[in-house]
Amino acid sequence: MADTKKVFVFDDNRDILDLCTFILEDAGYEIRTSESANDIEQQVAAYMPDIIFMDNWLPDLGGIQATKAIKSNPDLKHIPVIYFSANNDISALADEAGADSYLSKPFDIASLEDIVRKHLS
Repeated sequence: MADTKKVFVFDDNRDILDLCTFILEDAGYEIRTSESANDIEQQVAAYMPDIIFMDNWLPDLGGIQATKAIKSNPDLKHIPVIYFSANNDISALADEAGADSYLSKPFDIASLEDIVRKHLS
């Protein structure tokens, strides 16, 4: 399957990364994960995913700064960024970051798959 869609998940929680990997690989996506937003632009450019999930709390560079860096890079800004967090203000945070959408934690499998499908269709 040549056109396998690629998902990149940034989260400092290994359990979340494992869960996302399990769900999305099962749904037929290729997935890469990272526990840090260091060199965010290089990390994203090296993989060129079709969609990115960005956690709010990341060591060093937080999710907002990481998202802004992606969105201000002409080569990367077309990639949809889904902000995800357990924060009550997630929609405001996603707005501030310039994310394309958001997903609240804890999330269920269906909503994770739905949001990926919606942004990749």
